[in-house]
Amino acid sequence: MTEGIAGDTRNILDRLGVDQALYTGGTLKSRSPVTGEEIAALPEDDAASVSAAIGRASDAFRIWRNVPAPRRGELVRLLGEELRASKDDLGRLVSVEAGKSSSEGAGEVQEMIDICDFAVGLSRQLYGLTIATERPGHRMMETWHPLGVVGIISAFNFPVAVWSWNAALALVCGNPVIWKPSEKTPLTALASQEILNRALARFGNAPEGLSQVIIGARETGDALVGDQRVALVSATGSTRMGREVGPKVAARFGRSILELGGNNAGIVCPSADLDMALRAIAFGAMGTAGQRCTSMRRLFVHDSIYDQLVPGLVRAYGSVSVGNPLTTQALVGPLIDGVAYEGMQTALQAATAAGGKVHGGERVSEAGPEAAYYVRPALVEMPRQTGPALEETFAPILYVMRYSDLSEAIDAQNAVGAGLSSSIFTTDLRESELFLSASGSDCGIANVNIGTSGAEIGGAFGGEKETGGGRESGSDAWKAYMRRATNTVNYSRELPLAQGVVFDI
Repeated sequence: MTEGIAGDTRNILDRLGVDQALYTGGTLKSRSPVTGEEIAALPEDDAASVSAAIGRASDAFRIWRNVPAPRRGELVRLLGEELRASKDDLGRLVSVEAGKSSSEGAGEVQEMIDICDFAVGLSRQLYGLTIATERPGHRMMETWHPLGVVGIISAFNFPVAVWSWNAALALVCGNPVIWKPSEKTPLTALASQEILNRALARFGNAPEGLSQVIIGARETGDALVGDQRVALVSATGSTRMGREVGPKVAARFGRSILELGGNNAGIVCPSADLDMALRAIAFGAMGTAGQRCTSMRRLFVHDSIYDQLVPGLVRAYGSVSVGNPLTTQALVGPLIDGVAYEGMQTALQAATAAGGKVHGGERVSEAGPEAAYYVRPALVEMPRQTGPALEETFAPILYVMRYSDLSEAIDAQNAVGAGLSSSIFTTDLRESELFLSASGSDCGIANVNIGTSGAEIGGAFGGEKETGGGRESGSDAWKAYMRRATNTVNYSRELPLAQGVVFDI
């Protein structure tokens, strides 16, 4: 067996059945954040190959849309089985390529399995409504039909789960998928496609081009986004990316699901269970090295309990284990790359200039070689919400501020561009209900007595404002992947018009 992380990666890919030609000899260099070492060199798709992939998907759509939905669900059921069989290897690959702890890597694959289970049940529940009509002898209803080719653009921080949210629903809804993964995590995409290929082989008679992966950077994504044949683009990434993708898709009257930035906040009330709040805040802010879109980035603590809670948080930040996720049980792994590290240091410098007191944030050199970027999570006590606290920095920084009035804290929480996730810690029913009311959190996710991260697949995932407004995964998110038709059937011998209109000829 070859040694080192590159050899370990190749062994995993071999066990998963990924052809070496897909990740060797190319121009896109993939590096593991665990060591900074190059682990693959992938051939990239140009505009012509992306167009060809969309053509294959368009042909597949004409066949797949006519396959009964429960039969389409059988493919996703088989995908779930194959994921269960490959969970250890794929989870390990997530850790190698995204730097997640082994627990989080395995957890992400479990999320893929869970959404497959959800989608299989959904394949028999694509319900429309029967609607009361004012015209006698008529029936009115709505029907839902497959939409078309679905383009999926995913981010590095959840390199496989986000694809599965979209792909599982899109497939049962009758649509082919084309996946453009982050250029920072392409190997997990190739592995996931190979796992799906095994499910397709067991399924039999699926059209060619039903699921494809395209590899590349921005130009590859632009070719997918701009093509009229792609009915829906589901894009996960930064708000900056969404500002570019959204208008391009809208200009050609396509649909988009945008899951973008999240400057998420928690509020700790006087009645809160402080021990539980501390543990929830610690995971929400430090888990995945602060590189979740739902990571807690701001915390508002009531004056009366600030001096009880915050020193405990400072101790937790100082003692949390930081290290190699492949060889240790460390809770915090590396940042994805040097750009993320520089962004974190710039934000901390700005916070200090704004009067903030920084605890942590330094590079942990003993946790990995110089080519990797391990940092101690940073807790920053801010005199007020200003400067970098108003913007999302994709790193483990938590800005902590005092408050005295709950309504003011809610207003401060809402006073940022993003609107993804939020939470409140309280045992006062009135406080929790205010937070969940129309006058409360303006985020797509609002939690009580849990942190801002750790969403389950049963609920629709996404946010408001600069987070994009899209929804993925559970609840009725499936409707975004289908087109709706309102149908009126006249089974009488008369022709009455609606609204009492008379038109006799």
